[in-house]
Amino acid sequence: MAPLLKVVRLVREGLLEIGDISLAAGECFALRGASGAGKSLLLRALVDLDPNEGEIFLEGVERQRMSASDWRRKIAYLPAESGWWASHVLPHMGERAKAEALLPAVKLPKDALGWQVTRLSTGERQRLALIRALLNEPRVLLLDEPTAALDQEAARAVETLLTDLLAQGRAMIMVTHDAAQAERLAKRSLFLEAGRLAAGPAA
Repeated sequence: MAPLLKVVRLVREGLLEIGDISLAAGECFALRGASGAGKSLLLRALVDLDPNEGEIFLEGVERQRMSASDWRRKIAYLPAESGWWASHVLPHMGERAKAEALLPAVKLPKDALGWQVTRLSTGERQRLALIRALLNEPRVLLLDEPTAALDQEAARAVETLLTDLLAQGRAMIMVTHDAAQAERLAKRSLFLEAGRLAAGPAA
């Protein structure tokens, strides 16, 4: 079976030099490494937010053959700190009914879509940003520490949702410093050192 996401070569001069990553439908890779190793840079390069060069394929189609908007609908990036531009949550969500249907899965009430952004805790922003990322039904999720700001109950709920998405055939690359979480969700770990893939755990 052809990989869902395949990286042949991905370079950001002086910062990243990555090759040979293949991610199948239903797979999650944990992306690990010391602070400054390039984990967030790699996610941003994969979703084509920062200047980079290389060959990346989604379902056999090379990145250059898609518009940037199409690429980012199919590959969703959830940063550690999400951006919010309107005063309330709802304008950030495309389809209200779809967003409401996802709220219980991340332990948020239905009226959360009416909340002011300024009243949101870091964990609430994180979970609402995940819902926002899922509304376009992306094939691949790039997650930068998606449970870092959550309490244990909310973190378990998010992990359950991610497990369900994997069972549906989505694929994920997830930055995590939690070895136990990596073992629960990921089939294997990718280790970065100074912007390059390394053979084992970073120090």
